[in-house]
Amino acid sequence: MKARISFVSLLALLSGPILQLRAAEDVDLLLFNGNVYTVNEKTPRAEAIAARKDRVVFVGSNEDARRFHAARTVDLQGHTVVPGLTDSHCHIFGIGERELRLNLEGANTLEDFLGKVKARVTKTKRGQWITGRGWIETFWKPPQFPTRQDLDKIAPRNPVFLTRADGHGAIANSAALKIAKIDKTTPNPFGGEILKDKASGEPTGMLLDNAMDLVEKSIPKPSAAERQQALLTGINREIGLGWCEIQNAGSHKEDVDLIKKALESGKIKIRFINAIYGPGEDAQHFLKEGVTLDAFNHHFTQRTIKVIFDGALGSRGAALLQPYSDTPETSGYLTEKPEELKPMFEEALRRGIQVETHAIGDGANRMILDLYEGAFKAVPPNQRQIQEPRWRVEHAQIVDPVDIPRFA
Repeated sequence: MKARISFVSLLALLSGPILQLRAAEDVDLLLFNGNVYTVNEKTPRAEAIAARKDRVVFVGSNEDARRFHAARTVDLQGHTVVPGLTDSHCHIFGIGERELRLNLEGANTLEDFLGKVKARVTKTKRGQWITGRGWIETFWKPPQFPTRQDLDKIAPRNPVFLTRADGHGAIANSAALKIAKIDKTTPNPFGGEILKDKASGEPTGMLLDNAMDLVEKSIPKPSAAERQQALLTGINREIGLGWCEIQNAGSHKEDVDLIKKALESGKIKIRFINAIYGPGEDAQHFLKEGVTLDAFNHHFTQRTIKVIFDGALGSRGAALLQPYSDTPETSGYLTEKPEELKPMFEEALRRGIQVETHAIGDGANRMILDLYEGAFKAVPPNQRQIQEPRWRVEHAQIVDPVDIPRFA
């Protein structure tokens, strides 16, 4: 009897760990000894995370994490872990092109700016375009835009076109203005401005918003391979900054084709929420094609039309209700015609497509709120694919206090 009891006891001793092993859950990754910020008010902090097949299956204590059998474990050694962060407004192709061409970020003076351009001129063949982005004059002394004469001194034999950091202004040299046939008689296009010297009437070289198109259309277009390189360079830049997801605030149909090809080939290692520029052919095609949700294994969503409705404050293009205090001759301008937005907005409601609109000035914000409100009245909830859609206003930097409650 004693022998039998001993044999049964032995079985129990052996079977205990075996049963525990069988009960253990297999996971691909286990992180432990961390300071995990959960964004959960009930349990704001945790120590361990388990993941299986690219999905988090557990967040909790080190003790509770013992039940997992992990293919890979990582001791976080007390380091902090936060949920993946989203860059809620970027222009991914522009980021990549800036990195690949002439990056003018960090030029803290006019001299620094010109020095970077001059260095590029020495590496560029005569007659070839020099393009770049990232300069901003706000902290220069004095805080004034560069001029075409500044660029002519260092680049007399190359057309130069350099975009301000916000993308709402650019400086062109005389060679670029000549190619674009811009002179003192050239009128401002709708939604843009050609800055001119007050004394002579000659262009200073600064082009704002839609006026930039006058030169940009003469710059050789990048090839599909160059655009893809810009896309992947921009994405790598975002990943390097720690972003796990981006919201790309505007693209064209050909851009979408490149994005999808890169996703299919596994070259995009970030979640990608994309918007299509409107109004225009790209937006009309998107309205017919419809929304894409969580494609490519939850890495691509496209459900938004992006509208650029005014300019920027620094270049005095944001549409204000009153004139600028330091430039009383202007109150900015709209860059799209309201009557062209109305039918697109109404169709977007019927098709379940979100709208996000760049509006910086208080005039632009009031007008876009009026247009949103008008569309919501024209298309009642029972005619919308999403009854209570969440439309966006990007930036909203200057808003009249009267209009603030209208955002709710």
